[in-house]
This record gives sequence, C-alpha cells and structure tokens, in this order.
Amino acid sequence: MDALRAIEAIQRFTSDVVLDDYLSNEILQAAIERKFEILGEALKQAADQNPDLARSIPDLRAIIGTRNRIIHSYDAVDQLILWDAVSHDLYPLKASLEAIIRPDCGDRSNSTAH
Repeated sequence: MDALRAIEAIQRFTSDVVLDDYLSNEILQAAIERKFEILGEALKQAADQNPDLARSIPDLRAIIGTRNRIIHSYDAVDQLILWDAVSHDLYPLKASLEAIIRPDCGDRSNSTAH
C-alpha cells in the first residue's frame, strides 16, 4: 500500500505540470524524489517478503535501483529520468500494484446491478 500511495502522491503532485515547470521547481523535484524513495523501499521490502513479486512487476529491480541512486548518489540524480518515469512508467506500475493488492477491483463484469 505504501508503494501505491507514493505513486498516487506523485500523480497528484504532477497533475497539470509540464517538464519545464518541473525542472524549474526545486520543491517539486524534492517531493518527487522522496516519493520515489518510498516507492522503491516499499517494493524492496515487499520483494524481500515475497520473491515472486518480480514476476508481477517486471521492472521491480530497476525501481529499487532508482531508489538506491536517489539515496546514495543524491548529487547525480537526473531529473529528466525521473520525469520520464513519472510520464511513462507510473500508470502501468500503478495498475500492476492495484492488480496485486486489489485483485477483484479490475473485474466488475461479474457484478450484478440491483
């Protein structure tokens, strides 16, 4: 759930934000970095508890690696790479996490209206 909450926060923070705005906003960059740290750590802990998680989340090791780079090489964080992840990778990751956490939410075809 922590990983999913981090993704949802990143999506809220970047709603209606374009790249130039992101690159000129140090506070927003710091907030996004922090949420990526939480995301990576949450997925690392989940993978430690359930090694099969890597099959459900193909980029799991890359996500954890991103967290490690932010934490340990903070002076070399490439904001363009983070922005690319925000723009292209978070929605599919969120869908994968929701399928794992809430497997019944994706299939509403069996429900009956009353």
